[in-house]
Amino acid sequence: MIQILSKQNKAHYRFALPLLIIGVVFGIFIGRAWTQAQASTLPISGSYSASGTVVGIGQTPPSDIVSQDVEFRQFWDIWRLLKDKYYKQPISDKELFYGAMQGLAAGLNDPYTHYFPPVDAEEFQKALSGKFSGIGAEIGVRNDHLTIIAPLPESPAEKSGVKSGDLITAVDSVDTTGWSVEEAVSKIRGEKGTDVVLSIYREKADKPSFDVTIMRDEIQIKSVKSEELDHGIIKIDVTNFNEDTRAGFDTAVRDAAQKNPKGIILDLRGNPGGFLDTALFMAGEWVGEDVVVKERRQGEIVETLKGTGHGRFAGISTVVLVNGGSASASEIVAGALQDYGLAMIVGEKTFGKGSVQDYVNLPDGSALKVTIAEWLTPKEHTINGTGLEPDLVIERTTADYEQQIDPQLDRAIGILDGTAPAPAKDKAGE
Repeated sequence: MIQILSKQNKAHYRFALPLLIIGVVFGIFIGRAWTQAQASTLPISGSYSASGTVVGIGQTPPSDIVSQDVEFRQFWDIWRLLKDKYYKQPISDKELFYGAMQGLAAGLNDPYTHYFPPVDAEEFQKALSGKFSGIGAEIGVRNDHLTIIAPLPESPAEKSGVKSGDLITAVDSVDTTGWSVEEAVSKIRGEKGTDVVLSIYREKADKPSFDVTIMRDEIQIKSVKSEELDHGIIKIDVTNFNEDTRAGFDTAVRDAAQKNPKGIILDLRGNPGGFLDTALFMAGEWVGEDVVVKERRQGEIVETLKGTGHGRFAGISTVVLVNGGSASASEIVAGALQDYGLAMIVGEKTFGKGSVQDYVNLPDGSALKVTIAEWLTPKEHTINGTGLEPDLVIERTTADYEQQIDPQLDRAIGILDGTAPAPAKDKAGE
């Protein structure tokens, strides 16, 4: 389970991230406010009692919308049958309507295209601010399975032992087969202090299937942290591309540049993505105004996006750490630096979320997130569905986590301070 955002206005977002969780869903977005067209009204008919009207009926769709004949009366026939025959009454017309909209989006069979009823849309917007209630993990759909991309640092999920790559087979004993990320988020998030039980399947474990009970809490994400290591190496951790990330990264870069570092370690492990603008700014601290990412729609490159940073890390040897929880915006940054030979990518294959979503706020408070394109690295390498291959593959095992051993970080430090060998095709600092 997304999500990179381009904040053109408060209603229009472009994301690059999978679906951030448990409270939210990320991806690469472009959002816009939707203006309501004039519409005629038609009373709802049927054997039940109703005094409401349906707005927007009676219009003939433009010829470029429907390519085949569609008998839309069947929609209203089913609506009427549900209202007449369903055993629990009364039935909410709004819930039927929102359910129909969700089904319309689901008809594309795309895990990142989703319709949000008003309450869900509001929760999604809140999560982008970096605050939400849940378990604190990013989730996605991989090979049709609901998958933990990464638990957030110090989150209830991390403390419970949930790990990147875990499959969620059930939530509170309800099978997750066929669930979208958004559906999973709605079931897993909840009020602070309440419990949720995840049924987990983990490959290569002594006990591959087990249940984990997690108490929900308020999740507050400070997305950028930096520290000075030995030998003049600066390590910058970026956990998300949220609303605070650009300012936090700018501060980290400014502080690091004043120390004239020998090397930079950019840690994007477990980072699910977020605002596209932030990814362009971050990559721009190495690539300047060169191309960072390209968008392809229906086989054609339609947009080329360049770095907006100030190139303050240009010429400084850099290692980028990634893993299976690095997705979308993280993959955009890592892919650009890899293509230009400005950093060595160390760790494990990334998640492979390289599609672009348009996020549209609608007049009633609901919203639509729809996949409109895929993104490519500057050299036009496709990452969507395949992931980014590191220059140096180093696994961090379950045992390493339990013993607080970090061979990926150790190797990155060794490459930069000269105490560990680098691959023959070392790109760091070229």
